[in-house]
Amino acid sequence: MKLVPLAEAKSLPRWRQPAFLLFLMAAAMPIAFSTWSALLNNFVKEAAGFSGVEIGWLHTVREIPGFLAIGVIVLLWVLREQVLALLALGLLGAATAVTAWFPTLGGILTITLLSSIGFHYFETVNQSLQLQWIDKKRAPQTIGWIVAIGSGASMVAYGLIVVTWKAFDLSYNLVYLASGGLTLAIAVFAAFAYPQFEAPDPQLKHFVLRKRYWLYYVMQFMAGARRQIFVVFAAFMMVERFGFEVHEVTALFLINYLVNMIAAPFMGHAVAKFGERAALVVEHGGLMLVFLAYGGLYWFGWGVVLAAALYVIDHLFFSLAFALKTYFQKIADPGDIAPTAAVAFTINHIAAVFLPAALGYLWVISPGAVFGLAAAMAGISLLLALLIPRHPEPGNETIFSRGLPLVAE
Repeated sequence: MKLVPLAEAKSLPRWRQPAFLLFLMAAAMPIAFSTWSALLNNFVKEAAGFSGVEIGWLHTVREIPGFLAIGVIVLLWVLREQVLALLALGLLGAATAVTAWFPTLGGILTITLLSSIGFHYFETVNQSLQLQWIDKKRAPQTIGWIVAIGSGASMVAYGLIVVTWKAFDLSYNLVYLASGGLTLAIAVFAAFAYPQFEAPDPQLKHFVLRKRYWLYYVMQFMAGARRQIFVVFAAFMMVERFGFEVHEVTALFLINYLVNMIAAPFMGHAVAKFGERAALVVEHGGLMLVFLAYGGLYWFGWGVVLAAALYVIDHLFFSLAFALKTYFQKIADPGDIAPTAAVAFTINHIAAVFLPAALGYLWVISPGAVFGLAAAMAGISLLLALLIPRHPEPGNETIFSRGLPLVAE
């Protein structure tokens, strides 16, 4: 496969340039993953009678590959990042396609583990490629468009499910086969249609853990812990407490991604204008209030309309999380991006390995307490965001490092 330096890639047709490949992968991943997520809670409840306990264990298994994302560094000894990204994307598609073939606890956990390896390894390498291929000055806006494209792909997938699920009496097997197969097909196409793009800064291929990135690491840990509560229990609440069916859950997801598709580019411009600190303060402050309101659904018996509105608002705040990516891009040595993406993904998933299972047991006792814990986590993240300087750069990673010389580690 031909190697093309990034500087020369501008001469290629627009559809074969690096940014377009990032856009294509951003669209391909949610076709499989969003469909899997939309059907998951109903599928596991109908096929295997899952309760909050089993859901917790499923998501713990799903997060193990994220915890082991540091293994990407080893794979990069023998594979280029672009190749690994497309292989992982193909695995996600293939595993999603056969999900309904294994309607038992053991089968669901096994196929979830395989699809999760594809998802997490793709996301690890994809984040690294974004930060290497996109110019720092354009990163917030471009990543905002990537988020919007991913939301648009999810919206199309959800829209098709809403319109066709009951009208054509679709089966879980057919929908999983179609969505997973399409993602796999896009990965195969991208593998043959694009040259291998070569970034100007060679990436280190060993474990990197630097003291000056400490705030980024801690915020990644908190983001992973907090997000698990949303991913695992917010949608399950809609099914368990309010009796949502497949097309109703999917309609909620559809609204979610429509809002995000419209808002993400504006958020990218806002991050570029006001900075990462302001964006992350808004994100975590908003999430703290949303999680407290989630608890109110149980503590005060609030209704389904508020629950659905909170779900959409929740996801909107989460979409600001790309500001943490651009914060790291600004403070990082160029060669640290790939290994640190793997390290950060592992840190992000430390809590994800044990929290879903542990909170599954708390859920059956007090769902409101689960959301109260998430609100506390968001509050801690808010305090951490205040430590980010207005203009982060190497040597100015936190408000405590102003004026300190940058030393080698």
